Order: sequence, then C-alpha cells, then structure tokens
Amino acid sequence: MNVVDNSAKSRFELTVPEGTAFATYRREGDVVTVLHTEVPKALEGKGIGSALVKGLLEHARAQRLKIHPLCPFVVAYMQRHPDYEDVRG
Repeated sequence: MNVVDNSAKSRFELTVPEGTAFATYRREGDVVTVLHTEVPKALEGKGIGSALVKGLLEHARAQRLKIHPLCPFVVAYMQRHPDYEDVRG
C-alpha cells in the first residue's frame, strides 16, 4: 500500500479498491501538523488507518519533516510506536 502526499488538497492519501483513506494536514516549513484522519466505513477495522499513518510517518522521515499530531488517532499510533519519535515535531 502506497501513501501519497496530495499537497494540492493538503492531505496524505491511501487508495485501495474500496476507497480512499486520508489524513489532512497543515504544513509550516518542515513541520506537518496532522489535523484529522478519515477511513471510509467499508474499510474500518482492516488496518487501513494504521497503514495510512505508518506511510505518512515514513514519508516524513524520508523528507526530513517533523510531524505534530493533533489527530487523536495519529497521537495514539505514535504512542504505540515509539520508533517514530524521531519525526515528532
């Protein structure tokens, strides 16, 4: 599964045949504030939300960006995965 940064819409997207999950953000310099994640009802409980967050964190790491999570789902994911502490901003 490939997470894409759709900068025109200020969101990270993960598209699968059943729909698109996304995380909206606001970027200021090298800090990306993740505001909200949304997973279509048909995809809930299938790990799509976690895959989306993992993908956006990997993108941030590769681009040397910092993530400031405001979305409770992203906050919880980062707490469960302390190996992403290096991207927390």
